[in-house]
Amino acid sequence: MPSKYSNSVALSFAIHIVLAAILLFGDFSPPLKPTPIAAKMEPIQAVIVEKSAVDTQINKIKKQQADEAKKLKDLEESIAAAKAKRKNEEQRIKNLERERKKKAQEKRAADSAAKKAKANAADKLRKQKELERQQADKAASDARAKRLKEEVAAKKAENLRKKKAAERKRKEQEARERAAQQKLLAEQMAEDMANRQQARRQQMMTEVEKYTGIFYGLILRNLQGEHKGNSCSVTVHLTLEGSIKYVVVNSGGKIICDATENAVYRVNKFPMSKDVDVNKELVEVKLTFAPVE
Repeated sequence: MPSKYSNSVALSFAIHIVLAAILLFGDFSPPLKPTPIAAKMEPIQAVIVEKSAVDTQINKIKKQQADEAKKLKDLEESIAAAKAKRKNEEQRIKNLERERKKKAQEKRAADSAAKKAKANAADKLRKQKELERQQADKAASDARAKRLKEEVAAKKAENLRKKKAAERKRKEQEARERAAQQKLLAEQMAEDMANRQQARRQQMMTEVEKYTGIFYGLILRNLQGEHKGNSCSVTVHLTLEGSIKYVVVNSGGKIICDATENAVYRVNKFPMSKDVDVNKELVEVKLTFAPVE
């Protein structure tokens, strides 16, 4: 359709161009007659006027062509819009038809399902009743089997209870006997331990007394011949290696106690036992000094 209108516009335009050329270049003046020279100016003026008219005519033709081209463009756009609208309408109709077919198919499927469901309802009820009967028979059978099983289990449980009771009594008797043996053994071990500890304590005390006498002799040697008739009680604090930490004066006259304290520090370091437990007893030794001539 647009091609047909384009051909018409082109043909019209060609015709107008030909007419314009004829008007522009054609000679429409009457045959020349012998006239005076002064009269030759008139045809020139006439030609100028005709050319202006031709220009006006050409412009008019061009305007008409432009108008026709615009009309043609508007017509083409209108035709394109109509085509698009028709295409959309055709698509809408197709969609509606597709939806209609879909709904019809759904309805047929629903009708078929309903008919099938109705046909299956009676069969389903019959099967349900049969299943209930089978379940009832099975429940009764299971109940009988369960009762027999429980009776057997109860008998086994009673036998096991009696067996465990006898086993418990036997173990309790064994536990009492074992506890009595363990108690006797523990008492014997405790007595033996006490004896060993007592022996060890006596040994330690003997060793402590020995080293206490040595400490006394070392300090007394530094007090020999001084402060007769007086006495002083001190507590000497030592390290485990025998070094003097400090001396505490417990009682006595100031002069003899000062001399005793000095005598202790003159010893510098006391000999200690090889037994660590003995040395732990010797780190704090209480001594009383009463020098004589």
